[in-house]
Amino acid sequence: MDNSAKTQVLKMQHITKLFPGVRALDDVELELKKGEIHALIGENGAGKSTLMKILLGIYQPDYGEILYKGEPVKFHQPEDALRAGISMIHQEISMMPNLDVASNIWIARERQFMKKGLLDHKAMHEETKKLLDKLEISLDPYAKAKNLSIAQLQMVKLCRAISYHAQIIVMDEPTSALADAEIQILYRIVRRLVREGTTIVFISHKLEEIFEICDRITIMRDGKYIKTARTDEMDRQQLIALIAGRELEDLYPKEPVVIGETVFEVKDLKRDSVFEEISFDVRAGEVLGFCGLVGAGRTEIMRGIFGIDKLSKGTISMEGRPVEIRSPQDAIKNGLGFVTEDRLRLGCIGKLSLKHNMTLSNLPAYCRAGFINGRKESRASADMMGRMAIKAYSDKQLISQLSGGNQQKALIGRSLLTNPKVLIMDEPTRGIDVGSKSEIYKIINDLAKKGMAVMVVSSEIQELLGICDRILVISHGRITGEFDRENVTQTELMNAAFKQAEHT
Repeated sequence: MDNSAKTQVLKMQHITKLFPGVRALDDVELELKKGEIHALIGENGAGKSTLMKILLGIYQPDYGEILYKGEPVKFHQPEDALRAGISMIHQEISMMPNLDVASNIWIARERQFMKKGLLDHKAMHEETKKLLDKLEISLDPYAKAKNLSIAQLQMVKLCRAISYHAQIIVMDEPTSALADAEIQILYRIVRRLVREGTTIVFISHKLEEIFEICDRITIMRDGKYIKTARTDEMDRQQLIALIAGRELEDLYPKEPVVIGETVFEVKDLKRDSVFEEISFDVRAGEVLGFCGLVGAGRTEIMRGIFGIDKLSKGTISMEGRPVEIRSPQDAIKNGLGFVTEDRLRLGCIGKLSLKHNMTLSNLPAYCRAGFINGRKESRASADMMGRMAIKAYSDKQLISQLSGGNQQKALIGRSLLTNPKVLIMDEPTRGIDVGSKSEIYKIINDLAKKGMAVMVVSSEIQELLGICDRILVISHGRITGEFDRENVTQTELMNAAFKQAEHT
């Protein structure tokens, strides 16, 4: 069905939201049609989350109105929006870890499974199984949330949203933690929902999936509405320019760097049942990429190198000297830095300030006689804020209040404050906007020019081809390919990623 013929289901118009000293939204509009997949995009801090929180009743607008099915509505709390048929799948994993899949899906709605004052667990799990089977999702309703992968948790969140029989579902970065096969499952479910008349708001920083799955796009920038257009009326470069407010002609600013001597080397690394026979080196000024499917063992290798997980065997050398790394503290002392892939759960400590998040890994450097020298710590964090171009009103601001891109730059800054010779970056641009991605690519390039060895794990092949000098492919815990960036194609990398799987 032509999208132009679909009926309007929601209209947010003249939406304005003020916070102390900040106009978070300024006369923003959003129109949704029944049975469409509508992309809402913009850089971190553009106002997307604030707009959705107003739609869901978490915030109240200072000006403007919401028309739902042609009638003015006011949602004073999320329960109001849910009852009206509007739900959201948040980017953050919000599960009760000790409860099973069924309990997490029906949380706060167990009353519908009560019999004679008692919860009928069998009925709840049977209903869950029906929902999972309908969506063709392979999950055990009895599995505890704490034992699930991030990708599986994302599927549970999707089931929870669908279980409300919502007419509008907001999906915030739904594919950021999913492998390609799981992404295709999500796309299939989404397309099925829209055929049944559900409207999807799809928030994503992955431009390729915007063009693959979405019907229309609304772009926001700096709290303002920029444009709404059909996806087939735009190309990638036009979209980037509208998102960033500027041309990003060279998204990957790879500059020629003189590659020096070998700085870091591993030989025959093994962790039982996870990876084995891992050998490689990385040289001064080199950006070494690690490609592979989610679950191939890339992150596990980096965790083993950094001392987070125990290795079964193998040797690690820094500048030709064998080193023993049994903990992250050992890794830092020997010149390794590490930026985790899970910014929200393992990287940022939301209740601490930007300053304390950045200086956390190197506190002894700011101590004297057992006490922290606050002035010295503040100087270090302020210098790193400037170096990383972090946007915050001061280093005392809570890191949880910053955009995803600024949080990521803070975590990079934390590692750099330990003065590493080798920096490991696991999914450094996951879940951040195209402008922030460009800034992080420039940071990586600048570090390489200064002689640092950088190791980058990424699920985005174009990213690896754009910023790396050399790329290793990991599949089923083994290295299945090694390529120079100038002499490899995306197809060759993918073939190597599947190579081991075909022989197991």
